[in-house]
Amino acid sequence: MSKHDFTIEEFATRRARVRAAMGAAGLDWLVMFHPVSIHWLTGSDGKAYQEFQCLLLSAQPGPLVILTREGERNEYLDDVLADEIFTFGGGENEDAVAVFQEIADSLGLRSARVGMEVPAYYLHPHDYVRLRQFFGSALVAEPTNLVHDLKLVKSPAELAYIREAARKADAAMAAFAAGLQEGRSELALAGRVHATLLEADSVLAASPINLVSGERAGYSHGAPTERRLRRGDTGNVEYGATHRRYTSTIGRQFSMGEPSRRLLEIYDVVRRACDACIAAIRDGVPAVEPHRAAKRVIADAGFERYRVHTSGYGLAPGFPPTWGEPMHMLEGSTYTLRAGMVVSVEPPVFIGEERLGARIIDNVLVTRDGAELLTRFGRDIIVAG
Repeated sequence: MSKHDFTIEEFATRRARVRAAMGAAGLDWLVMFHPVSIHWLTGSDGKAYQEFQCLLLSAQPGPLVILTREGERNEYLDDVLADEIFTFGGGENEDAVAVFQEIADSLGLRSARVGMEVPAYYLHPHDYVRLRQFFGSALVAEPTNLVHDLKLVKSPAELAYIREAARKADAAMAAFAAGLQEGRSELALAGRVHATLLEADSVLAASPINLVSGERAGYSHGAPTERRLRRGDTGNVEYGATHRRYTSTIGRQFSMGEPSRRLLEIYDVVRRACDACIAAIRDGVPAVEPHRAAKRVIADAGFERYRVHTSGYGLAPGFPPTWGEPMHMLEGSTYTLRAGMVVSVEPPVFIGEERLGARIIDNVLVTRDGAELLTRFGRDIIVAG
């Protein structure tokens, strides 16, 4: 991903929208730490989110300023659409927060009204405390989702990238299904998925693959292990595929031989819950409604206790450790679905005491009249042998 993946006009529109939102929130400056925010406004694809990195944007037209580590300078000069690039460190340690403070003072942030993102994974608590002390009364808000909320509705160019990612996800699932055989390890199967994705020019997605089988089939987010598949096993696989960092996810159930009656019972409930969720998705619907539709199906079947996570969420360009957006289809959500959003659909049932579970994961595009399924691989249980 870089500044070359979108037109200058699209980047300019994004910045104008952020500035308008800042003005509506009474902010003079926004300091962004989330790599997705920085990526959306500049095309930045570097790994500097591992350390201190931020983007500074004024509500008034002016330079877009980025601070990153020295090791990213050459990449950012080529690929990042920023007006000024400052760096810290290099061959020796340097206090990144002190460098930031010098930049902020040169721009007059402490005499302005500042908003600052506080993302879960990308701002160290110690740095956060120092920044709050530095800004003092100038820090008037922590609008962590301001940019994320603006980018929930995807542009035509973004949707084209997500469709391509979904095509790659489908191809990798076909390779996974073809590789199911007794004696093969979960890790070897994961390798087939990764090889197919990489050969299709999909970088590995922000979150690692989930792949469980046998006695681990009750885990909802288990990583692949050396465990080898045996006759009678069931299991579940989930992974993301990418195109220029835009992500599509997919998850399917598999069985080594004919599925048991109990698995078929659980799987039928999960599939009907997914169908109910998708049927409730359309422009203007509160995000809680598709969730409630899926929840009713699962609860009516007596499995509410085992519905262990969200019914779905928005999909973003992913940076480790996640590809998710803050919009969830879950009770308490304040979001409304809008045409152009892309969401996962994945209401699950995982029963720990039975060491059994089922989940189907698909991505859909919210449209004016409903939802378009983006992942197309068959939704039946994949039966090997």
